[in-house]
Amino acid sequence: MFGRVKPLDAILATAEKKGLHRSLGPVQLTLLGVGAVIGTGIFVLTAAAAQKAGPGMMWSFVIAGFVCAVAALCYSELASMVPVSGSAYTYTYAVVGELLAWMVGWALILEYAVAASAVSVGWSGYFMGLVKSWTGFELPLALQAGPAWSMHGVLPVPDFAVGVINVPAICVALAVTWLLMIGTTESARVNAVLVAIKVAALTMFIILALPVLKTEHFVPFAPNGWGSSGMGIIGAASSIFFAYVGFDAVSTAAEETKNPQRNVPIGLIGSLAICTVFYLLVAAAAIGAIGAQPTALGVDAGSAEFAAQCAALAAKGSEPLVCSKEALAHVLRSINYTWAGDLVGLAANLALPSVILMMMFGQTRIFFVMARDGLLPEKLATVHPKWKTPHIVTLMTGIFVAIAAALLPVGQLADISNSGTLFAFFMVAVAVMILRLRDPHRARPFRTPVIWLVGPVAAIGCIILFWFLPFDAKMVLPIWGAIGLVFYMLYGYRKSHVGRGLVETHETDTDIPPQPVPPIPGA
Repeated sequence: MFGRVKPLDAILATAEKKGLHRSLGPVQLTLLGVGAVIGTGIFVLTAAAAQKAGPGMMWSFVIAGFVCAVAALCYSELASMVPVSGSAYTYTYAVVGELLAWMVGWALILEYAVAASAVSVGWSGYFMGLVKSWTGFELPLALQAGPAWSMHGVLPVPDFAVGVINVPAICVALAVTWLLMIGTTESARVNAVLVAIKVAALTMFIILALPVLKTEHFVPFAPNGWGSSGMGIIGAASSIFFAYVGFDAVSTAAEETKNPQRNVPIGLIGSLAICTVFYLLVAAAAIGAIGAQPTALGVDAGSAEFAAQCAALAAKGSEPLVCSKEALAHVLRSINYTWAGDLVGLAANLALPSVILMMMFGQTRIFFVMARDGLLPEKLATVHPKWKTPHIVTLMTGIFVAIAAALLPVGQLADISNSGTLFAFFMVAVAVMILRLRDPHRARPFRTPVIWLVGPVAAIGCIILFWFLPFDAKMVLPIWGAIGLVFYMLYGYRKSHVGRGLVETHETDTDIPPQPVPPIPGA
């Protein structure tokens, strides 16, 4: 199993013979990356980060951004060498073999699906906030959110006192699933408009909130210290990592990029740098304007205890930042910019569904590539005769996304998604170093600088952030991985094209990309 390595030459030959149309340039890739990164993470998780770290979440953004930066450098080298679909899965297959490639692909499926659920929950909060602001209408609390979850022993137990099922999240997840199934895709022009809307909303937030910044709101700076599992500055960085996830969408699009050897690194590093600056300014503005209001600090954000404290404060008409489901809109309304808060809410409502679309699109692309290699049943990539989309796997994905969005809070979903993402990034960092030793003379249009420093730092950074995730989020990855391992032993090991000696192209399943061009995503 470890010896089944798909030769890089075979991967490149497959891409050359059956590749997708190359049409994306550096500006489009950077826009793709900015659109992929700016999304639910900054619009929603600002509140969760403030709850875990208080004003210290400023350092959380820096730490998470740094780990993403070194991971991006590793991604850039592999993406420029192997400009094909599949991202970390393909890179791992080419370097450390089929078994670990399967595990990375399986983890990416978890990342994309759970991330889509998290974005659905984030959209739900902004949607209900906007409806309430404009009309005064509110759904019953039981239908606005899933139950709060608290650990009792080993297993989490639901508490239905503050919520039962998130109806708006279900609706948006199923609506996007339907759009993907019938083949509706957004044009590059619409993608650019959506990026502009999100960037404009964040810019307006910074312009309005920064002038009312008060330095006393930054004291105490780190009420929970540097961190324990799921709390403190590093614990918040583990959650905030979700706010940066999406830059690998640039790498995934390498097969559709003109001159990927030059343009993919530009798209990766450029989009990450732009987003980091935005995040730090937004975090400073949010904390400085109204303070972290550290009610319930030290209590897990997904717990029944936290939900009960927030409900009690909301009943008194004083909802703190840490409890808000629409953090940025809440800050603006709190400083008497209700109209601006509504505009931010509107921007989130317009832009975030495209985020869900891209996350689900990304999962179907991973399914597509794994099925092309024989590790998943090729029936999963069956194309609908009329819609020309992989409708079966899209429907399966949509149902899973809707169920998770209905029952879990956004913070827990983000942490679960991060567990799969961090594993994939760790494998990319390892793959770069192994390939430097195994194939030192292969052409590298982009070489990761000081690889023997950057590579280990990226790998160790991913391990540290994973370690500081909440216990239940950490446990999801090995459980999900064990399920995947069983499936691989029963199916993938026997059906693998590499295992059967089929390392050339596969004629029946190559021209079925789920969509012609990926729409602008987000995380």
